[in-house]
Amino acid sequence: MSLEFNEKGKYFTDIISKSAVPAIIQTVSHRIEGSVHVRIDGRVKDELDTHEPFLAVTNARVFNPADNSVLYETNFMSISRSQIVWVIPGDETTHSGDRK
Repeated sequence: MSLEFNEKGKYFTDIISKSAVPAIIQTVSHRIEGSVHVRIDGRVKDELDTHEPFLAVTNARVFNPADNSVLYETNFMSISRSQIVWVIPGDETTHSGDRK
């Protein structure tokens, strides 16, 4: 890690600060729940729009589409962006039973 200071005391580093955002991710074959990491004051959409081939997800659970049971749980996984159908940030979800 490099850390540099300018004459006014502002520092510059190679590390990019990100925050974990809970998300539900639908791929062509499975639903995944976990955390997507976005830049501070950034949006999930901004993270999805990068040109990286994979999206990092932490604290992930992969669900079986047949019976909604958990197939896998892992601290880290990467998902091919070409397989993602939709993403819902977790703080924006409501279940159909929650609506009035």
